[in-house]
Amino acid sequence: MEKLSDLEWIRAAVERHEDEIVKLSDSIFDFAETGFQEFQSAALFTEMLKADGFTVESGIAGIPTAFTAGFGTGKPVIGLLAEYDALPGLSQEGGVTECRKREGNPDGHGCGHNLLGAGAYAAAVAVKEYLEKNREKGTVILYGCPSEEKGNAKTLMARDGIFDGLDAAFTWHPADRNYVSSFSSLANVSVYFDFKGITSHAAAAPHLGRSALDAAELMNVGVNYLREHVIQEARIHYAYTDVGGIAPNVVQGSSRLHYFIRAPKTEQVLEIFERVKDIAKGAALMTGTESSFEIYSGLSDFVPNRTLTQVLYEAMKDIGAPAFDDGDYAAAAGFFSQAFGQESLQARAAALAGEFGRKPEEIAAHPLDTGIAELKWNMPVLPGSTDVGDVSHVVPTAQCSYATMALGTAMHTWQATAQGNTSAAHKAVLAAGEALALAVVRVMQDEEIREKMVEDWKQETGGIYICPISADVKPHLEG
Repeated sequence: MEKLSDLEWIRAAVERHEDEIVKLSDSIFDFAETGFQEFQSAALFTEMLKADGFTVESGIAGIPTAFTAGFGTGKPVIGLLAEYDALPGLSQEGGVTECRKREGNPDGHGCGHNLLGAGAYAAAVAVKEYLEKNREKGTVILYGCPSEEKGNAKTLMARDGIFDGLDAAFTWHPADRNYVSSFSSLANVSVYFDFKGITSHAAAAPHLGRSALDAAELMNVGVNYLREHVIQEARIHYAYTDVGGIAPNVVQGSSRLHYFIRAPKTEQVLEIFERVKDIAKGAALMTGTESSFEIYSGLSDFVPNRTLTQVLYEAMKDIGAPAFDDGDYAAAAGFFSQAFGQESLQARAAALAGEFGRKPEEIAAHPLDTGIAELKWNMPVLPGSTDVGDVSHVVPTAQCSYATMALGTAMHTWQATAQGNTSAAHKAVLAAGEALALAVVRVMQDEEIREKMVEDWKQETGGIYICPISADVKPHLEG
């Protein structure tokens, strides 16, 4: 009997676990648990992984819903990153082309992390079976990474050394297209600024009061002026979380601002953060109040490892796009029409037709990505953030995306949530699992790849990880 190729073996292994993979994805979709509250999701993961023969450790890095699941012996040690947290307020019935919230849960998987986690699981079990069958040395570890959306658990895990000892890491993310991630993302620090003043009667004794609200407003004015004098790619966002009350005839004694500071590199974020802290101090001096700050979370820029990215791209090309059928296209067409409204449908289809080399009517009728985008370097920085960045500063890392939803679907919307448990999404999860597993096996087999990826990582990061948060920042485990 002819020996199966690695690709054929991986495909067969994922196919053997298809029912489990889909069940895992759909169960997590239904749980829809937000950051650090993913107790049912993490429990289901660990239950299934133990049954599959993995050695599981739960509660890592002081996070009850974080875990590791390992199989194999010796090096190389390859990690797969799983996420499973939902977004608040994005409850939505799956497969329904209208905004319809599910009963009993206000939250939903508007970023597809139910799919992400299931795809990483698919890869892990396929690699595990490959190691067993071929009696090869090597270890695969599935990392259960909660709270990507809220608390950046991977940053906490990286800071605490959870990823130390890995040789490489892979992950993926649901999207509306099939591509390998050759671009970086923005580093980010999330921080609260507090001002404490003195309340008093605003008319009878204003001289006795010290307004914390005035301090917050002056801080925002100062940061607005700062925006002209930071690098163009930086972003500084803010929101009031406490304005000191609702009575205008009381001098407000407290105020709180929530700031996001983003930039292409972690060191740039930290430099801007120091300047923002000085502005807060100045606002406090001007108003006779006291200022303090609390870092909520932070994350580093994502550094795609060139060698691993090439390996993952070639694996994607070999696996191919998800095998969509007519039912998938029909369902996607309903979401495509709903997402953009009837008036803009033709214009949107025409724009995508030019991009994909297809006719507008073909796009409208079949709005799913059926190819693998060409790998290109020197791409613009992604104007968003992910804590996968911290892993990429600790160990060579690559990630990709597979099309789980109709072209043009925006993430963090009810439309994205609604497509999270469809037939098309299930097929994309299986394809992602196959591509990740094939990439892992190829790295395990090729010492030259492993040497080159380390050279790239040292060149890209300097081999030094500077965590954007200090050791005293703890996971915010409250709901």
